[in-house]
Amino acid sequence: MSGVTEFQEKVYALLRQIQRGKVTTYVSIARALNTSPRAVGNVLRNNPFAPEVPCHRCVGSTGFITGFDGESIDKKTGTKMGLKISILNDEGVNIDEKGMIMNCREVQWDGPWKV
Repeated sequence: MSGVTEFQEKVYALLRQIQRGKVTTYVSIARALNTSPRAVGNVLRNNPFAPEVPCHRCVGSTGFITGFDGESIDKKTGTKMGLKISILNDEGVNIDEKGMIMNCREVQWDGPWKV
């Protein structure tokens, strides 16, 4: 990929490993790369390769739907996350009206990562 750093490429490579209908967390990706979840989030905030690099499949460690396409979420309603929620719902990830994944155990994927 041109125009991205080596670190960004590593994050994107891990994201491509997440299958449709599964999600991972910023923490899981961060652990695989020996970095911080915030660093992973910063890369995903500016992902120019979506949806080929499926950043919508990365969620908070609590199962809460977090930022997408540079947007942050209203923690009470999840209202700014409509597109991310819609995509995940289409992939079989069930999300309640507050932005929480309801079938987290079934859809959570934490590797093994091919780093």
